[in-house]
Amino acid sequence: MPKLKTHKGAKSRFHITGRGKILRTKGGKSHLRRRKAKRVKRLFDEKIALHPADRIRIKRLIPYGVS
Repeated sequence: MPKLKTHKGAKSRFHITGRGKILRTKGGKSHLRRRKAKRVKRLFDEKIALHPADRIRIKRLIPYGVS
């Protein structure tokens, strides 16, 4: 069976932890940032866990990163 190709866009957007959880960054952090509160801007820097329903889709895009 041939090797599967990794989707490069998904590879740069998602981070896989050592235990296999998929983390994602929040959207909307680069545009119109001056008018947002400091607290809101800090919250944009955090990575949050991906919803389990989306895990199957991402697993197909990153075949060797997700167990």
